[in-house]
Amino acid sequence: MNTALTPEAMHRPGGGRGLWDALTNRYLLRLLVHKELRVRYRGSVLGMVWSYVKPAVQFAVFYFAVGVFLQMNRAVPNFALYLFSGIVAINFFNEAFGNATRAVVGNTPLVKKIYLPRQLFPVSSVYVAGVHFVPQLVVLVVGAFVVGWRPGPLQLLAGVAGFAIIAVLALGLGLLFGAINVMVRDAENLVDLIAMVVSWTSPVLYHWNHVAEALGTGPGWVIYHLNPLTPAIELFHWCFWAPTNGVDYVQPPGLPVFAALAGVTALIMLLIGEVVFRRLDGRFAQEL
Repeated sequence: MNTALTPEAMHRPGGGRGLWDALTNRYLLRLLVHKELRVRYRGSVLGMVWSYVKPAVQFAVFYFAVGVFLQMNRAVPNFALYLFSGIVAINFFNEAFGNATRAVVGNTPLVKKIYLPRQLFPVSSVYVAGVHFVPQLVVLVVGAFVVGWRPGPLQLLAGVAGFAIIAVLALGLGLLFGAINVMVRDAENLVDLIAMVVSWTSPVLYHWNHVAEALGTGPGWVIYHLNPLTPAIELFHWCFWAPTNGVDYVQPPGLPVFAALAGVTALIMLLIGEVVFRRLDGRFAQEL
């Protein structure tokens, strides 16, 4: 059987089906995910336990600084659960976005030696972030059950929708900044700034009531919700925090509309990221 490659079977970098090739090459995707996990925890004693330790320390610092010292736990029922559900969501975004941005440069030897769909690198980084997200989600669900978590179907669907918005947005931004980072390494520093800004401008440490009191529900409220992570995290709160004991939940004004807009924004960003990534793909090996 002749297995020689024909010109028709070969694609120039940036050709082929792009992101679709990356998503359908499951074997290569699994290899890259396993490689990234091995490299990350090489020489580590705790290994995957860090997936619990890091968010636990972050939660403890925020809880005592905001919940106890600033007395947010008196203003927000079950504040610990409210805080942790937001931390889980924002950590997933920050890790997926940051690692996807560095994915192509971090795999320079592979990029220079062989050709494979380069979108596999940011996709595998988002996948690894999802692997780290799972144990945090387990802790979140257990904590929610302790305080009487009884979600309805719509609330569970809201949690899935929030995760999907964050994942698609992180992948789209990761493709965009990952391609730019090959050309200009300053992109990594810009991503770190974006991660810091969205962490503090999303409703993780505070309740939406505080934003409404400061900005009203007019233009300022709309501008605040142009950050697609804001409604995505509110969907997490609706799923994991709202159906618990002692919470008299009031939905933020316009949440369904803003959530739909966030989903559309995430899809648009994915399209933009894919177009830019494919446009610059052919120069990756040369630039690296």
